[in-house]
Amino acid sequence: MSLKKKYLKSKPVCKVTFNLPKDEVAGGKQVALVGEFNNWKPKKADHMRKLKNGTFTKTIDLEVGKSYQFRYLIDGETWVNDPAADAYVSSGVSHEENCIVTV
Repeated sequence: MSLKKKYLKSKPVCKVTFNLPKDEVAGGKQVALVGEFNNWKPKKADHMRKLKNGTFTKTIDLEVGKSYQFRYLIDGETWVNDPAADAYVSSGVSHEENCIVTV
């Protein structure tokens, strides 16, 4: 898994690309990127695109100077964290942790 950040010179936005490799998906058909940036409610637009090698990817614009909590949701049932996240924080809902991306 990896997070790629591309800061724009023209505005205070960072294009962040989230990647979830095939082996982390464990046969899942659909992966959604869910977090504070979409109020933890995945919509069709939040679904990640599956590449030929089986990796799921999604690029979103995030406002610079902030940190965002996120996780991946596989097939609407299984939550997965990103080991390449900038940090982790307790979800406050269960013993699970949320990932943090800081831009």
